Amino acid sequence: MIEVGKAIVSFDVLSREFVCDLDTCKGCCCIEGDAGAPVAPNEIEKLKAVVPIVWDDLEPEAKAVIEKEGVVCKDPDGDDVTTIVNGRECVFTYTAPDGTCMCAIEKAYREGRTDFYKPISCHLYPIRLTETDEFTLVNYHRWSICHCACKLGKKLKVPVYKFLKEPLIRRFGQEWYDELEMTVEELKKQNYI
Repeated sequence: MIEVGKAIVSFDVLSREFVCDLDTCKGCCCIEGDAGAPVAPNEIEKLKAVVPIVWDDLEPEAKAVIEKEGVVCKDPDGDDVTTIVNGRECVFTYTAPDGTCMCAIEKAYREGRTDFYKPISCHLYPIRLTETDEFTLVNYHRWSICHCACKLGKKLKVPVYKFLKEPLIRRFGQEWYDELEMTVEELKKQNYI
């Protein structure tokens, strides 16, 4: 682990390789699991506000869940997460014409219909953040459904932190990311990575 600003970053984030392979996995991270995506407290109102913008992109089952339960619920640990359909699929998932599961919020963002990209937990995946009183812990999360992403990352030689440059800058800022890159270069010189 290394300290960068007020974050503690695991070596896996620096040394593991990862590139999403949507052609292979078809976005199954949006529909697998037993809880929705973690939601930061400052994102709850943003999720509520984006519903009318993405409504026409959502599946009928997702609309029914949102009308009944809202867009955020508590997971078994008491953390805020996006609500899910049928015990697994995020309510903001839509299916693209090629069968790939995608995020309706991200689609609206890319089309210029909202300035909210999507929950930072989704944007940062496979990084998971844990907040403490002093630091943010930045860890690599392993999930078997991402095997193809690990394989593609290894083939392309792209470490997790480089693949996730944009969301890391979104969360921590450019200055923090620049410091992370300098630290990684120093660790490489010293043969730690």
